[in-house]
Amino acid sequence: QVQLVESGGGLVQPGGSLRLSCAASGSIFSISAMAWYRQGPGMQRELVAQITSIGSTHYVDSVKGRFTISRDNAKNTGLLQMNSLKPEDTAVYYCNAVITGRDGNVNVYWGQGTRVTVSS
Repeated sequence: QVQLVESGGGLVQPGGSLRLSCAASGSIFSISAMAWYRQGPGMQRELVAQITSIGSTHYVDSVKGRFTISRDNAKNTGLLQMNSLKPEDTAVYYCNAVITGRDGNVNVYWGQGTRVTVSS
């Protein structure tokens, strides 16, 4: 059984920063791509940032220059550093990972989500 657990969400003022963490646990052999998605009020879930196993990154245009995705492969952890936050960044943020289990099966896993609210 594999689980992704996010942490680090909360309420922050515009211009502030938050760091989200995603910890993968369970019967893990390897993790390829990790990503962060978000779903704002009344919005569809969108990809925010993605990082491959070798560290290549991709960002949605709206967060480029403000958000940084990273990962610690030794700890099976993904991070999303969010700076210069704007009210439009308000959403539930979800961690996503493609994980090969010790049984050799490859599956896509989602975390439960962590809420980020940017408001004065």
